Amino acid sequence: MDDLRVAYCVGATKAGTSWLHRYLSDHPDCHLRSVKELHYFDTLEAGRTAREAERHAIRWEMLERELSQASRPQRRATLERHIADARELSALFAQAGQGGAGDGRYLDYLARGRGDRGLLADITPAYALLPEARLRQMAALAPQTRFVYLLRDPVARLWSHVRMMAARRAAAPSEVPQRARNILARVLRGGEEQIEIRSQYGAALRRLTAALEPDRLLCVFYEDMFGGDALSRICGFLGIRARPADFSRRIHEGPTLDPGAEALAQMRAHLADQYDAVAAHMGRLPQAWLANIHPPAGRSNAMKV
Repeated sequence: MDDLRVAYCVGATKAGTSWLHRYLSDHPDCHLRSVKELHYFDTLEAGRTAREAERHAIRWEMLERELSQASRPQRRATLERHIADARELSALFAQAGQGGAGDGRYLDYLARGRGDRGLLADITPAYALLPEARLRQMAALAPQTRFVYLLRDPVARLWSHVRMMAARRAAAPSEVPQRARNILARVLRGGEEQIEIRSQYGAALRRLTAALEPDRLLCVFYEDMFGGDALSRICGFLGIRARPADFSRRIHEGPTLDPGAEALAQMRAHLADQYDAVAAHMGRLPQAWLANIHPPAGRSNAMKV
């Protein structure tokens, strides 16, 4: 596999990674498996390979039950592809937990079925949280590796993440607004660690830049992807052709929910150092970020997830 090129999109959570996954999955120069977030390297780091192997085994059993009742050929083909992925992932994590040649099996998994497509990709936002040593391991895994880090306005990203978690935890849609307010309050008090650490752009940028050669890392603004030249820069960086994209199609976007003026002000204060860190690294901030630092009078507080 001397010709392999592997791309990692390492985040950020709620910053367009699902949209980018769909774009690359549909791209004729790219090969992605059916599972978006593989969580291979963060599972190794946490020592949870056995649990992840079991999770994928359970998933494949559930998919097989669904397949036994599916009648439409297109649906059956999709399920069969997902079952094959789940089986391979379960075996991959089981082997990694036994000290086997896990990285080689990981590459085999990524490459299976690629044909003549030159770029493989793993889009797992949790990878931005990995320590430098693990990032270096990822960089050395193939002859050519590239890392993409998407940065969304910190307040918008946080509120989107809060809404996502509220929707997951709610027993009914009517519970979501209050759950979102409660989750945000815990974040601002220093709780909800998994949400908080994904807001720490400065720390992630320090790890990424310390671990990677400059030509292996591309940091782009989410806002530039949907209203600028970021997508063409990503394609050039990955060595694939730039193709037209449906920017109106958002993945996992939820309804608007007003956090309220007080909560917005609290989020801005809580994340002020992240604006500073990104400005120092990138040399500029998009207009949407600047508007959150210095919001104009009368601005609407509604935000989408």
